[in-house]
Amino acid sequence: MARSYTLKRRAEQQAQTRQRIVEAAVELHGTVGPARTSLSMVAERAGVQRNTFYAHFPDERSLLLACSSLFMERNPPPDAAGWSRLDEGERLRVGITAVYGWYGRTADVTGCVLRDAGHHAPTREIAELRLGPAIAGWHEVLGAGLSDRQRALLHLALDFHSWRALVREAGLNEGAAARVMAGAIEAARER
Repeated sequence: MARSYTLKRRAEQQAQTRQRIVEAAVELHGTVGPARTSLSMVAERAGVQRNTFYAHFPDERSLLLACSSLFMERNPPPDAAGWSRLDEGERLRVGITAVYGWYGRTADVTGCVLRDAGHHAPTREIAELRLGPAIAGWHEVLGAGLSDRQRALLHLALDFHSWRALVREAGLNEGAAARVMAGAIEAARER
């Protein structure tokens, strides 16, 4: 019986160590970004030796998969499925508002990840894996029935940098920023 208890306790300690490592990586990815986060930095922040780190994560990709999974579990992006039942104007306002709310809640990590995805292949791969399906869903549902000009504006509206420009730089609240973009999209209807 003692051996079973010892193995269970050891497994729990290993799970806690792994969790500390993943949480340390998420913190660093939200401050310095994934491309600038070294494995040594993660090990130090988690309070583990490098050999312990490598026992849990043999390479950068495995760490990126784990921390992006934890981040997405804690911060799921808006699901566009429910928006399709709304009329076009309301769908745009509700959808863009939901996306902007998510950007607001995840701005530190999302901003660093998207910045680094432009030049760091492992970050780009994981960002496409984790965010790609959600973003494609947003475009599909919100873009239904829109003209090419409107879809171009929708692309601009759904971009993280547009959210940042409207909310963080121009000082609009997320609802007002979403209404501005939805209005611009509706006004671009080809007559």
